[in-house]
Amino acid sequence: MTNSNELTLVLAANGKTGRRVADRLEARDVPVRRGSRSADLPFDWNDRDTWAPALRDVRAVYLAYYPDLAAPGAPDAIRAFTDAAVAAGVRRIVLLSGRGEEEAQACERIVRAAPVEWTVVRCSWFAQNFSEDYLLEPVLAGHVVLPAGSVPEPFADADDIADVAVAALTGDGHAGQVYEITGPRALTFAEAVDEIAKATGRPIAYVQVPVEEYAGTLRAHGLPEDIVAFLTYLFTTVLDGRNAEPQDGVRRALGREPNDFADYAHTTAATGVWTP
Repeated sequence: MTNSNELTLVLAANGKTGRRVADRLEARDVPVRRGSRSADLPFDWNDRDTWAPALRDVRAVYLAYYPDLAAPGAPDAIRAFTDAAVAAGVRRIVLLSGRGEEEAQACERIVRAAPVEWTVVRCSWFAQNFSEDYLLEPVLAGHVVLPAGSVPEPFADADDIADVAVAALTGDGHAGQVYEITGPRALTFAEAVDEIAKATGRPIAYVQVPVEEYAGTLRAHGLPEDIVAFLTYLFTTVLDGRNAEPQDGVRRALGREPNDFADYAHTTAATGVWTP
């Protein structure tokens, strides 16, 4: 178990999973250092001078890379950070990885080769993208336009991801495990939007467009080209059916079933975040 005199560094601490992991650890009285550019002791993936101070007195790390392990340069950054973590005395790393991403698996191999207790938590599309990310505004507008067609996705709940990560950071029996985190059933994006419409009691339309048109719209809204390329990659490569089958990572790690998208939709609707 975690020694109360040692820290757990949670990277991407303002993100969907990092925030949840840090909150859960603090609720267990685990000493946490939140790693982000805005923290009192800042951590910045683009400034390696911030790494060593953030790793000081750290026992375990929740390793979430921004923007994504599939992004160019990610393996070099993960290798350098893992080396720095080992040199700083880190003994346990829980890596947030991507399902069906060859680039992410290259990063996994780097962490798995390190002399630490490692756990890999793989996931793909977050349910919370509809409420805490770029799909919130379209849901509020009642008009979701994406290049996703009939390929289903077993959307992962960020709460499940955080619960698994906390178990791996604080408990025994998770070292050397690869957990694929999904929901219990696969839905198309149109079906997911329909679940949200039912939960909110509002009409929300889903419109499929060609990926080229979608990319052009993103550019017209001023998104950087690397983000446009990454989202295009997700919709054309990762969302090709390779991840359509639900997996048992939550059950193996926690001994319970994963959260269903419908439950996520009803819980989120009750917060009012989807109320225009």
